[in-house]
Amino acid sequence: MLSNPITEAGQSQLVTEVDAAKLLCQSIRTLQKWRVTGYGPAHYKIGRNVRYRLNELNTWIDSRRRSHTSQGDGQ
Repeated sequence: MLSNPITEAGQSQLVTEVDAAKLLCQSIRTLQKWRVTGYGPAHYKIGRNVRYRLNELNTWIDSRRRSHTSQGDGQ
């Protein structure tokens, strides 16, 4: 388990859902709900394991940036 996935040099590295949840400041359960509904960052299913690519998490985080509170998803 990574202690701080943000500081890892390998941006294409796969991280666990625990690390992804920490990076996104969300619970693991929230990530699980997002996967069911199709919301949230893309994930990989490897056997029974769920993994996220660190650079894709960062790209998804960047896509959520808003300049003001009334700005919607399509802007």
